[in-house]
Amino acid sequence: MSIDFNEIRELLNAISQADIAEFSLKNEQFELTVRKGLSNVSTETIVQPTPQQPQSQPATAESSSSHEETTAPASDQSEWEEITSPIVGTFYEAPAPGEAPFVKVGDQIQANQTVCIVEAMKIMNEIEAEVSGEVMEITVKNGEPVEYGQTLMRIKPDQ
Repeated sequence: MSIDFNEIRELLNAISQADIAEFSLKNEQFELTVRKGLSNVSTETIVQPTPQQPQSQPATAESSSSHEETTAPASDQSEWEEITSPIVGTFYEAPAPGEAPFVKVGDQIQANQTVCIVEAMKIMNEIEAEVSGEVMEITVKNGEPVEYGQTLMRIKPDQ
């Protein structure tokens, strides 16, 4: 049996949406364990090869909701629209290392404009704004893991 990464991605999406604290999947080729902490929104994924494969260190990824936020001066936040991650992955603010970010706090953006990338399983997924307006807050750092539905940035829509 070969590993189908698309099925694993779908499984991780389903787990992130469900009220499941821990999930394990094991077959002849690998073992996958996902643990979600309900109080601090952290996820740990451990993938270990079975004895049939060469042993290497288990891959571990952790994310936590504690991070610094980049925020513009305060205004009526109730009007702000959130751009959320449609998948579990890694947040990137620029199209490539060393390049300028897609957007910064204070930038004016248009609907359907690419504002960041979320990488999932080596696939770069461009995230587009659904509204035109001003970028008021970027809630994650470049290279930080993100969860499904996690807020990436907040936009103050044009009037």
